Amino acid sequence: MKQIHEIPLSVLDLAPVITGGTPEQSFRNTLDLARHAEQWGYNRYWLAEHHNMAGIASAATSVVIGYVAGGTERIRVGSGGIMLPNHAPLVIAEQFGTLESLYPGRIDLGLGRAPGSDQPAARALRRGLGSDGNDFPELLSELRGYFNPASGGRPLGVRAIPGEGLDIPIWLLGSSGFSAQLAGQLGLPFAFASHFAPDYILQALQLYHTNFRPSEALDKPYVMIGVNVFAADTDEEAQLLASSMQQQFLNIVRGRTGQLLPPLPNMDQLITDQERVILNNYLRYSAVGNHDTVRAKLQAILDETQADEFIISGMMYEHQARLRSYEIVAEVGHKK
Repeated sequence: MKQIHEIPLSVLDLAPVITGGTPEQSFRNTLDLARHAEQWGYNRYWLAEHHNMAGIASAATSVVIGYVAGGTERIRVGSGGIMLPNHAPLVIAEQFGTLESLYPGRIDLGLGRAPGSDQPAARALRRGLGSDGNDFPELLSELRGYFNPASGGRPLGVRAIPGEGLDIPIWLLGSSGFSAQLAGQLGLPFAFASHFAPDYILQALQLYHTNFRPSEALDKPYVMIGVNVFAADTDEEAQLLASSMQQQFLNIVRGRTGQLLPPLPNMDQLITDQERVILNNYLRYSAVGNHDTVRAKLQAILDETQADEFIISGMMYEHQARLRSYEIVAEVGHKK
């Protein structure tokens, strides 16, 4: 059985915008966390594409990836993910070809097929593209064709410069079996969004492994899963820190969004019993507590999933508390 200190740990950052804060402040915090993550030995630092959300600043994902890669030295930087149906594949090939040319050997391209937004924003993003996500395999084939023209996926006479000939790792991201099966068939690494959609993780991982075919990218399956971690020096402090994200998810359940709220000492005053059941299900792949509590929970998740890598998400109101949380996770991950 794998042990938590034996697998790589990575960071998933949504560049949270706190109540009363600004995206400018969020981006400064993102770069600061990335520099610390590099120092603490994290493997990669991914940013997620979301739109029309007041609490998330990473909408122009490729731009923020460039900002982070330019401010760090060694850590891999990438997308977790780019929602491909929102974009023309040529544009993504050019953007990530540019990033890889600027920061060789450090760029990851994680791809999803959801809109990363609500329906009005999805319609605004996909105007003229005519995509509902069901053509994701065709879009993916076209994108890969720009990097490797021999694959034949790109339109004749169209080249991605920069991009063509570059070896940029492509990951498929998902929260169901669709991308898991496709990633397996194509021999690509797969990342599952268990940090907010845990219901189908075991089925998806089984689909991925069952359908896996070795490729130039991978000779055997490779799975990374998302885990929410709120780590602090005491369990009580960690539980308080986690309440900011709990409020964020509660607002989503209630059909509204906003900036990230301050920690709330008593969530019971805010939530109904039914909402608590929903929330606990959403966030069950979470580790909240001190060093020992977090270590035990992460090991339990690893025992269940046999993942090859964890990518850690932690939407926290206070930046220093977020830094401390990731520091504790690094300590847990490095200690035998």
